[in-house]
Amino acid sequence: MGRTLTETIAESVGDQRMHAALLGVFAGVGLTLALLGVYGVVSYSVARRTQEIGVRMALGAARADVLRMVLRQGLTLVACGAAIGAAGAFGAVRVIASELYGVKSSDPWTFAGGAALILIVGCLACWVPARRAMRVDPIVALRYE
Repeated sequence: MGRTLTETIAESVGDQRMHAALLGVFAGVGLTLALLGVYGVVSYSVARRTQEIGVRMALGAARADVLRMVLRQGLTLVACGAAIGAAGAFGAVRVIASELYGVKSSDPWTFAGGAALILIVGCLACWVPARRAMRVDPIVALRYE
């Protein structure tokens, strides 16, 4: 009855704020799951390839070569996932366009930022197993299994 314009606007925007907060929470959970998934896959791959890594190092592969090999493997998966995710997001953004304020539904900076965030998280997830692979002792690895 005697509500101010500010109260009316705050009430009408409340649902959108709740949706945006909920979307942010789910995005954070998704990012965490992506981090754990990439870490798990690359760690498993390094564990399965310990003997191969030992042979490579015994035959003269430098630690930096092993590091690059593991990072390349993991980041290839991350790059493919980022590309597929960007394509899916481009299609889904039309559905959630009403929730975006001040951002065009096809803003390239938003897509680039999302892809960059995924690539950074992917790099972090691949770094620990790659360093572990780099520190493999060839003699111990050849006795492995």
